[in-house]
Amino acid sequence: MNWPLNLVLERDDRLSDAEFFEFCQLNPKLRIERDETGQIFIDMPTGLETSFKNFELGLEIGLWNRKKKSGRVSDSNGGFTLPDTSVRAPDVAWTSNERLADVSTDELKKFAPVCPDFVIELLSESDNLPPLQKKMEKYLENGVRLAWLVDPFLKQTTVYRPDEPTQTVPFADALTGHDVLTGFSVTLSELL
Repeated sequence: MNWPLNLVLERDDRLSDAEFFEFCQLNPKLRIERDETGQIFIDMPTGLETSFKNFELGLEIGLWNRKKKSGRVSDSNGGFTLPDTSVRAPDVAWTSNERLADVSTDELKKFAPVCPDFVIELLSESDNLPPLQKKMEKYLENGVRLAWLVDPFLKQTTVYRPDEPTQTVPFADALTGHDVLTGFSVTLSELL
């Protein structure tokens, strides 16, 4: 079987938000996302090395946020229902307090209808680059203000920002949070 496994549900068979959430709860060992057309993507869990890298990236954002207290950081276990109805679970995401202000406590217990301000996707051995690149563009279309596609194999990060061309930053150079993660900077060669 080739991963990621893509299930396509016919338009009439599209799962409601509640049904999709329940489907994910019944399959806790799988990483499941849904695009705006209702297509479901099932990814296998990553290898331990990728998990180590995801943790390091999330930790850096979390430490910055702990000082700033300007939002919340989530990992790939947290799903977001984006404005186009897709449900995505970025490897790391940061959502500002302003965006979270309109989200109820009950909504936070499910796939909350909120778009993060910042996301990181880390390329793993099982990922295909073109679908991840498309996913990054979809994040921007839904309101993400800054996105990083981290490639540990080429040791570079592609930076996505709305209405700007992508920028490739080698791991040896500092990545900044621009006007989204104010004051944040990290050099991935020191981290990964």
